[in-house]
Amino acid sequence: MVSAAPPFPASPVHREAYQLAVDARDPRFDGVFFVAITTTHVYCRPICPSRLAYDRHRRFFDSAAAAERAGFRPCLRCRPELAPGAGRTALSEVSRLAQVATQRIAAGALNDRTVTELAADLGVSERHLRRALEREIGVSPLELAQTHRLLLAKRLLVDSDLPVTRVAYASGFRSLRRFNASFREQYGMPPSALRRGVPSARRTAAVQLTLAYRPPLAWSALLDSLRAVATPGVEVFEGLRYGRTVRIDGHTGVIFAEDVPASHHIAVAVTPSLVPVLMPLIAGLRRLFDLDAEPAVVDAHLAEGGLAAEVAKTPGVRLPGALDGLEVALQLLLSGRGGLGDPIETGVPGLTHLPPMASQVTGTGVPQGRAETVAKLARAVESGGLRFEPGSDVGETQRGLLALGGIGERLATLIVTRALCWPDAFYTKDWALLARAEAWRPWRAYAALHLVAPRGPATLERTRAGQVR
Repeated sequence: MVSAAPPFPASPVHREAYQLAVDARDPRFDGVFFVAITTTHVYCRPICPSRLAYDRHRRFFDSAAAAERAGFRPCLRCRPELAPGAGRTALSEVSRLAQVATQRIAAGALNDRTVTELAADLGVSERHLRRALEREIGVSPLELAQTHRLLLAKRLLVDSDLPVTRVAYASGFRSLRRFNASFREQYGMPPSALRRGVPSARRTAAVQLTLAYRPPLAWSALLDSLRAVATPGVEVFEGLRYGRTVRIDGHTGVIFAEDVPASHHIAVAVTPSLVPVLMPLIAGLRRLFDLDAEPAVVDAHLAEGGLAAEVAKTPGVRLPGALDGLEVALQLLLSGRGGLGDPIETGVPGLTHLPPMASQVTGTGVPQGRAETVAKLARAVESGGLRFEPGSDVGETQRGLLALGGIGERLATLIVTRALCWPDAFYTKDWALLARAEAWRPWRAYAALHLVAPRGPATLERTRAGQVR
């Protein structure tokens, strides 16, 4: 069941504000909206370097799907498929249901399931889900899913040498014929024509993903936070480069990520074995690195709440999330214990195991009490009593964790923060600090990160859970 909307401040959509953002090519609005040019029938990101069009020739859309529904094609220069997702503080107020549904669809929820099944997962009727997306996003669930598939296919055609057939299936299409027909219908050309227009030097045999974000990004601080609870054998840190093993829907492999600050994106190298699950992988990486945040808004709010010095020292702090909610819950329960998952040959020193599953914990030296808690957690997830998908009810999940036994409020708060990417998580027994933290809502978890950053990465995650006051 989708939880009630959190008290995020909303701003109305103003055409004048969008005009100014486009004229300034302001990167803070990248992915918040798209601008379509009526004379060329192309839609762009607000940061597009192309010559600015007259105001009367511009139309504004809150999503790429809405622009494509209106008959506009994605710009080949600024490439809308690379834009960051709409953040929690986007100008257009998106309902909680529409926001969660959009996240699930971006991860491929409708590639092999129906709208009825997705609606049931979200605890609403199919009709209600359709109306919510039509009202808030401007498109139906199936139209939104189709846009995500086509934009991912466009990205792979331009940036990789994957065969067109692999591109089609990696993008969520179930047949090459359907892919070719959809691509031609939407973009007015076959997929092969788009690839012919790209110099081969720009394409690579390995899959290289470009994950855009809104600056600033405190990448070093984010890596410190991840390093504090990293699982040996599963995650490695090579300077400012982050690597890890991955298991998604039976597919395993390795990713490496590093910041490219000049271009405001994270460059991710992906092993070919993960190509079939690129959609959920991309969605998971965006959650893990908190790439859809709007740091300028968050930082301004925290500065007004009394953290101006901390924000000035480390602007753009991001809240570490999870590639997979259950995986990070197990990681935190096991305190980063390594060597429990299946061995994997990666050719990379330090990457030797896959993330452990709950069934692999018993009899491995994990204390009996903690192993029993892991077993209870696994049973609760299997039965549906606990859910770690984006948009799951935060309070319900935290109460479910506490009911298992063996998990205190501090650890439950930390699990919810990471697994559900909850920006307002905060726990402390210090009433004075709790009262002060009211000024930081709804981004108290970001505030906690700022407060402990000078103490070093070892205390970072504990403080977010309220263990350091």
